[in-house]
Amino acid sequence: MNVRLTWVQPEDLVGHELRQAAQDGRDAREIEERWYAAGGAPAPDRAGASEPPAPRRLRALAERILEDLARLESPLAADEPTGLDEIVAACPHWPGPVDAAPLAGRDRLHAAWLGRAAGCLLGKPVEKLPLDGIRALARATGNWPLTTWFTARGVPADLLAAHPWNRRSAPTSLAENIDGMPEDDDLNHPLLTLLLLQRHGRSFTTADLARLWLDELPAGRTFTAERVAYGNLLAGVEPPETARRRNPFREWIGAQIRADAHGWTHPGDPAGAAAQAHRDAVLTHTGNGVYGAMFTAAALAVAAGGESDVHGCLAAGLRVVPPHSRYARAIRLGIGTAGTEGDFDAVVDRLHAVYADTHHWVHVLPNAALLAAALTHADGDFTRSIGLAVSGGWDTDSNGATAGSLAGLLAGGPDALPEHWTAPLKNRLATSVPGFDRTGFDTLAALTHQEALRP
Repeated sequence: MNVRLTWVQPEDLVGHELRQAAQDGRDAREIEERWYAAGGAPAPDRAGASEPPAPRRLRALAERILEDLARLESPLAADEPTGLDEIVAACPHWPGPVDAAPLAGRDRLHAAWLGRAAGCLLGKPVEKLPLDGIRALARATGNWPLTTWFTARGVPADLLAAHPWNRRSAPTSLAENIDGMPEDDDLNHPLLTLLLLQRHGRSFTTADLARLWLDELPAGRTFTAERVAYGNLLAGVEPPETARRRNPFREWIGAQIRADAHGWTHPGDPAGAAAQAHRDAVLTHTGNGVYGAMFTAAALAVAAGGESDVHGCLAAGLRVVPPHSRYARAIRLGIGTAGTEGDFDAVVDRLHAVYADTHHWVHVLPNAALLAAALTHADGDFTRSIGLAVSGGWDTDSNGATAGSLAGLLAGGPDALPEHWTAPLKNRLATSVPGFDRTGFDTLAALTHQEALRP
């Protein structure tokens, strides 16, 4: 019997690294020709593992090719540094220190937790589905633009056969099945960050986070870059090399989905939030993958501090991202496209025309552009924020979660969120993070508030 582990097998990593090399401007043509001439396959399109298993000779070649690809230098490296000092130096408008940061109210944090959960849950049943499938499923029930949960009720059988719901999520995330917030990595990671801050405070190191993962995070609850880094830790690799060694997912969305609690606990302090998110992100990511975490943390920090304008939050996030990086360009593209198109479906079509053929659906760049576009177009409205973020496809649950977190902060409290989004959550979430299973969102807000008050 062959165990096909997703996101770690050398023969599957090669295709992803070849695509990342093309995006980085690295010349991998000779290596690519060698791989395909030997019978190698492209990376799996949407899943994490290919079938059938590669022959032993091909796996050995894949391991050598990954080493060869790692030695290629990117011509974009100067514009996309990973070290914090270099990032700060590259940002001409890096935020200054905060003398007296405002306090983040517990109600605001409660709304952020609820918003993150609701946005994630909305996106779960359509994760991995193509854009036309998401649109068809929603339209079949009159739910377009998205204003409520997906449902299978009333959807024609042939449409469900053509575009089946996400297999793991449908039993817990369709309207007729929701009973509290089911487990998801988009909620597990904020919980782990809260646990990290409780144990180590704001002075935590990347090594502290690595040890916490090994102690408290089941390996099977990690994906893409996080799974590779986890395996590297088990092999004795030290961070930040854990982010680079055989990790073609180092510029995917994983670090961005881990950033919320860093922003929530730094109200009014985008620089502090970004620096803290950086220490988290470099365990698993480099360059644009790290910028996703820093941008998100900074934008959320401004909102946690009382900023009521979503556009100001996005601008604050851009101040901590190197302006010549591809991440900054993606955010500007999303904002600009949303500002010039009145129809959000047209916005999404334009973004897919730019990214869909060149980037995996979990890569941070297309998702960053979509997130910025959705938040810009929604102009602070909660339902539109999560609905537009999910309606654009790609990493639907992660984009919905981040959009919901920011829109929840802007709303100011749980009572300001529409009840049809919050009531099905039943004030509880499921998780494998020790000590948090079935915890209420009000309790999580109180715990987060304590960490925001800690010096």
